[in-house]
Parts: sequence; C-alpha cells; structure tokens
Amino acid sequence: MEGTTVLTIAVPVLVALGALVVFTTARRRDTDRALGNDRGADEKSQAPARRGREIERQAVLARTSAGTELAPAESAPPAPYVPPDEESIGVTRRQFFNRGLVGMMVFGLSGFGAACIAFLWPKLAGGFGSTINVGSIEDILSTIRDTREPFYVPEGRFYVNPFPQDAVEAAKAAYGPSVIPGMEAGVVALYQKCPHLGCRVPWCATSQWFECPCHGSQYNRVGEKKGGPAPRGMDQFAVSVEGGRISVDTSTVVDGPPIGTNTTGQEAEGPHCVGESGEH
Repeated sequence: MEGTTVLTIAVPVLVALGALVVFTTARRRDTDRALGNDRGADEKSQAPARRGREIERQAVLARTSAGTELAPAESAPPAPYVPPDEESIGVTRRQFFNRGLVGMMVFGLSGFGAACIAFLWPKLAGGFGSTINVGSIEDILSTIRDTREPFYVPEGRFYVNPFPQDAVEAAKAAYGPSVIPGMEAGVVALYQKCPHLGCRVPWCATSQWFECPCHGSQYNRVGEKKGGPAPRGMDQFAVSVEGGRISVDTSTVVDGPPIGTNTTGQEAEGPHCVGESGEH
C-alpha cells in the first residue's frame, strides 16, 4: 500500500476522532452544570492546603492558651514497707552451692571428730579392754572336755583353758599374784597374740598345744612355752570366779611365764601342726 493512500484514509479518521472528543467534552460539561456540580468553582473555592509546621504550631497554641492547661497530678502517699517472704523469694544458685559446701564440710568434720573421740574414749563396758563375763564355769569346762579344744572368746581376744589343781602350788612360784586366783578356781585366760611378733596363735588339735604358724613358737595347754623363738610363754588376763561365773579383766595384759616354766608337765599328745618343738 502506498503512502498517499494511507494518508488519504488516516486524515479523515483523525478528524472524526477529534470531533468526537470535542463533542463528548462539551456534552459532559453541560451535564455537570445542569446538576450543579461545577468543578471549576469548587476548585477555586477550596482553601489552600496547610503545611505540617502550621498544624504543629496551632496545636501548641491550643495547649498553652488560657483555660487549656493540664492540671498537675497529685502524688499518692508512699505505701508502707512490707518485708518480703523468704520462702517466696527462694534460694539463689550461689546461696545453694555455698550452703551445700558448708554443710558437707561441717558433716565431714563432725564425722571425723566423732571417730576420733570414739577411738580415744575408753570403753566402759563390753569388748576388749573391759571386764568380760564369759559364762558359767561348769558349762565352759564341760564344753572344753567334749571338744578337746579351748573355749575362745572373740570379743576379749582370749582363750579359756582348764588349769590342773595339782599344779597350783608350782604355779605360785612362777606366776604373778594377779593370775593365781583364776588358777585356783581351775581356769586360765590366755591372750591370743603370740609374744614373739604378735601373730594370733591357733590351737593344734592333734598335739593339744598352741602352735604359732608365723614362726613356729609352741605352748602347752596353759600357755607355757615349749619351743620356737618366743621370749616367754603366752600372756594372760586376770580371772575371777564368783557365783560359778567366770569374769576376765582384759584391761591389763599380764606377761607370760619365763622360758623353762613347766608347771603341768603336759607334753605333746600327737603330731604337731607347725614343725617340731625345741627349746630356743
């Protein structure tokens, strides 16, 4: 299509559209005037827009003008002091750890102190270091005859064995006066510890002697040394018999008889449990 033909068609179309716009604008203006909506008059009658500073200034004048002041608030009287409840406050973590540490230290020191006092405090009744009521002398001697072994008292750490009545006179020349009353009553109380190095001396059922397994010391039925390196016979405790009952005082250890003492003449009645006997 050529440019002349395009112009020939476009010009009439543009003229027609312009005429339509002018007609429509005139028509709307006539309608607004008929309805009383004159936009131009409204735009002219509107007041110019106020700026923000003017609005703030008017607000300040309104607050500070006479009759618009704010009434000062009256302060209320102070409330009385009420101490806080300790239970409601609770315990802080620092307080908890501090109190726990102090409590453990006090508990530990108390236990240590009680143990020291218990160790140093003398026993007033019962146990080693006190006077022990062993029991009826008849029952104890009967048990020894039936079992063929000494009567052992663990809380007193001693053995009870019979002492022959025909050996009492010979014993008075070899033993101290503290153990003679028990021998006269027919019994001796022998400390379980060997006089050599302190081992516990057991009873040998075959030889009917006390024989130490540590170094071979041997003692007859009443604790007199028969062999081994021990420096003396077995140590003893004082014995008293009242009303047919045996009491043994373990507060004092009485040294055993010297080497060579043999008041009963008892020899080994069978094989030894520890080596052979022999004087040293």
